[in-house]
Amino acid sequence: MTKKRMVLEIGMGTDIRGADSTKAACRALRDALWHNSLSIAPALGHPLENMLVDVRIGVPRPETVDKARVLEVMPYGKGTVTVVEGGLEIRNDAGDGSTLIANACAIVSLDID
Repeated sequence: MTKKRMVLEIGMGTDIRGADSTKAACRALRDALWHNSLSIAPALGHPLENMLVDVRIGVPRPETVDKARVLEVMPYGKGTVTVVEGGLEIRNDAGDGSTLIANACAIVSLDID
């Protein structure tokens, strides 16, 4: 069997007032996944649970993302999460808070012959 990329999904998520990296990351992954209904696995004779989903998240402070919470967003498949420096943080005018933007991509693969 060989791992073959089938789909690349891209999303963006924010935490408007709390600058919570995990909240923004979860929203970014939902944005990537919830705009699609993937039928590629069943079309190739595989159950949805066989999909391999490599999630990549970009946020300003990667160490602050709870990867397990991000994985809970996935409705099916086997997932991994990698977090890298990216996204954007915008300080408010008072300088006492910020909006955090996370970017996500979900690379969906299947092990096929």
